[in-house]
Amino acid sequence: MTDKPLWTSEEAAAATGGRTGAWDATGVSIDTRTLRPGDLFVALADARDGHDFVAAALARGAAAALVSRVPDGVDPSALLIVPDVLQALRDLGSAARRRTGAKVIGVTGSVGKTSTKEMLRAALGGQGIVHAAEASYNNHWGVPLTLARMPADTDFAVIEIGMNHPGEIAPLARLADLDIALITTVAPAHLAAFAGIAEIAEEKAAIMDGLRPTGTAILPADLEVTPILTARAAGFTCRTFGETGDYRLLDAQVGEHATVMRAAHAGREMLFKIATPGRHFAMNALGVVAVADALGLDPALTMADLGRWRPPAGRGTRERVILDPIDDLSFDLVDDAFNANPASVAASLEVVAVMKPQDGVGRLGKGRRIAVLGDMLELGPREEELHAAIADHPVLARFDIVHCVGPRMRALHAALPRRLRGEWTETAAELAKHARTLVDAGDIVLVKGSKSAKVSLVVDALRKLGQATVSLEQGTD
Repeated sequence: MTDKPLWTSEEAAAATGGRTGAWDATGVSIDTRTLRPGDLFVALADARDGHDFVAAALARGAAAALVSRVPDGVDPSALLIVPDVLQALRDLGSAARRRTGAKVIGVTGSVGKTSTKEMLRAALGGQGIVHAAEASYNNHWGVPLTLARMPADTDFAVIEIGMNHPGEIAPLARLADLDIALITTVAPAHLAAFAGIAEIAEEKAAIMDGLRPTGTAILPADLEVTPILTARAAGFTCRTFGETGDYRLLDAQVGEHATVMRAAHAGREMLFKIATPGRHFAMNALGVVAVADALGLDPALTMADLGRWRPPAGRGTRERVILDPIDDLSFDLVDDAFNANPASVAASLEVVAVMKPQDGVGRLGKGRRIAVLGDMLELGPREEELHAAIADHPVLARFDIVHCVGPRMRALHAALPRRLRGEWTETAAELAKHARTLVDAGDIVLVKGSKSAKVSLVVDALRKLGQATVSLEQGTD
């Protein structure tokens, strides 16, 4: 990348129609806690009004602030003043898209958006400059922020696009002006806002409203709702992936530390791997290979770089918590506390089911597979049924105990066979108090739940049991 500023005051003013003094910005920030010197601070009004933090942002080295009014005691020459801050952020994002020759890939889906975004970052990174958000910035402010941060010399941009209500995806996809649209899968999620899986599919398919006329849609082949997706792709180049389709997964060997895949496309067989277990990861990886093919990239380089991908923190990262380094006592913790719906919970359970506990080291003698499952949110009127249905998943036969957190997870607790039924608590904080009794040396513990269920408190409590932790660079979501 060049040393050219990300935004000059003249460029930003032209993009937003605002008025300002003279400055150069090297980044864009919406949070004073993570702001870097040289950033343009965007004073969004969300849970708190960003205008209240403009003075602090400038004191911490912000180049300027994007505002709709002048805060008290702030020099107006350090402000880019616009009528509406969020709209101005969208305008910056749109201008950033127009000035780059990058190929822009949009990623949506009920499960695996963030992991697939990171797979694309890894797989494309050896063949050009890749721009993607560091976190799950996939909503009404996250997508324009990601675009506004995109350098002009970017070769590939990966834009994650999410939703929890109808009508959210299409405007974000149009803003991103996509060359490729990838849908990972469609599964029950956000059912509080949708009548059923078909409506979810329609909303996911709306990503194609943002495809350029020459664009390509990469779609899952084996879903009941696949016809809804392919119908929306009419008029575009469309490629499908799955156990059937244009890119076919012939075999996936899931081991404790890797997944080896054999796939076929256009009469050509491919053998590649990812350094983490999970059949769902294999499907996402196949979609990534399809994207790289659509971009005309070298498949050998793509698959080699894909093999170095690691899941992002909190998305199933596996670590070893050292209880006693002298006696070599430890347990493994799989932190998947960021998000949850029925499909992602099933995928996480399947991954941990192939991991091997260590026998003969703990008080109990036998290492156990333990699941701590928190509420899955936004599932609508069927939420109790969907929570209880987890008890019927055959992979639970490989687990030893399941602890449940939250009012919705009480339905699962009641449905579990007696041999699996562990603790149930109303809140994660209550279960976290008993962390010491939940685990023994040799165990593998999965913690999974929607972010608002706060099962991350259990993760933190389990980590604190150890004298040290060691990342094992594995993942499940």
